[in-house]
Amino acid sequence: MPRATHSRARTCVRALASVVCALAVVLAVTPAHADHERLPAGRTGVSYVVEPGDTASSLAVRFHAWTAELIAHNHLGAGGTLRVGQRIVIPVVRKGGANDGDEGGRSGPSMWQHPDRDREKVRRVIAGAARRHDVDPQLALAISWQESGWQMGVVSSADAIGAMQVLPSTARWMEQYAGRSLDLRKLGDNAQAGVLLLRVLSQQTHRRPHKIGAYYQGLGAVQRHGLYEETRTYVDNVEAIKRRLEDGRSPS
Repeated sequence: MPRATHSRARTCVRALASVVCALAVVLAVTPAHADHERLPAGRTGVSYVVEPGDTASSLAVRFHAWTAELIAHNHLGAGGTLRVGQRIVIPVVRKGGANDGDEGGRSGPSMWQHPDRDREKVRRVIAGAARRHDVDPQLALAISWQESGWQMGVVSSADAIGAMQVLPSTARWMEQYAGRSLDLRKLGDNAQAGVLLLRVLSQQTHRRPHKIGAYYQGLGAVQRHGLYEETRTYVDNVEAIKRRLEDGRSPS
């Protein structure tokens, strides 16, 4: 090989090596996701690769995180859009605190308390509303956990609002039973709307799977078509959460 060709080859090799080294430095100091950023106080970062069907809210519920924090920490935008295969960091709320007795002085297993004070407040308000309206508190809590993870700051793509994920049209319907207007952005009204809906559904169907399914699918659709496959999964999830709560355990 001519000397000039050797020289050009060595130059190319050195240039390629420089590019590789530079890339290695960039990768070393710039993580592929958000875990280089500071997590909110009281949170533990859990690395996760997005799978089909995952949403920001469903992951927040599964991992005991706040949806808004998950979205903000990973820069997912206002819609919280996730891509399959995307690596994110979930700011999980650290558990802590001891269980104590349930409201109302009932005997039996201690009611599990969420270590996050806002979520614990949601739990207490929903449980109280359920008792006042003769609805199973554990069922109301299980549905709320499945819907929002006991978070008030959740609004779905269909405009369902708050901890019980109630649609504004449903709230107007429930106002007839409440005897007053309901503001779904207030925790007490949101809990009352969701609990009243459960009571109405109980009067319309005597099968608990259909009552739970109607909360998700709509009463008319359940009556016309039965439970959709995705609704059956929803019902199974709610039933599992309810059993854990009845045992005094964490909802997930």
